[in-house]
Amino acid sequence: MTTPLPGNSEDQASRGNRSPFSFANKTPIHADDERLLREAFAVSPKDGCSLLFRRYYVTLCNHAVRFVHSREIAEDIVSELFETFWQNRIFEQVESSYRAYLYKAVRHRTYNYIRWQLDPTDPLESMDFSPVAQTVSPDEAMQYTELYLKVESIIQDLPPQCRRAYIMKRVEGKKYDEIAKELQISPKAVEGLVSRALLKLRTGLKESWFLTLLLPILF
Repeated sequence: MTTPLPGNSEDQASRGNRSPFSFANKTPIHADDERLLREAFAVSPKDGCSLLFRRYYVTLCNHAVRFVHSREIAEDIVSELFETFWQNRIFEQVESSYRAYLYKAVRHRTYNYIRWQLDPTDPLESMDFSPVAQTVSPDEAMQYTELYLKVESIIQDLPPQCRRAYIMKRVEGKKYDEIAKELQISPKAVEGLVSRALLKLRTGLKESWFLTLLLPILF
């Protein structure tokens, strides 16, 4: 990813408090999640965070992709969330379920990222990545749904080849050469299709009345 998200810096590793996510297995676990996680945190916060990462990393990345339409960016957002969750000991503040908190935090961060994409003159470091409220209001839930539907609508309205190139690059994470071979066009043509899709997405979101109302409310 060309633009780093805040929080993924060397100073975190130098704190002498090694992240529990450095070598964590990303294979999801399935059990009585909340009970198992609470028990793990009670014994060892580090083990609890590692277990939380294994349980939710993949599903949270899939959730973030629905908003940012980039596998790489989604993975960065989720990884930074977990690092902040550990470094700032946010796990001590969670009164709702861990799942509910993490999903809301991911949406919060994707909104901040989208806002920065719409106005790159506002430094990414100035975005609010602090802990979020642990409950979701009906208005927020509706706004999340509206944003997701708006993004999906813009993508679906793209010309077929443009849409396919965009999804292959941004969602599936394929390289330009791979896409070019599959679509039987040049890599330069693929770049043009993806750029066109991104422009349509940014323009559509900027022109959206609900996003104009949404950003001041959330941020």
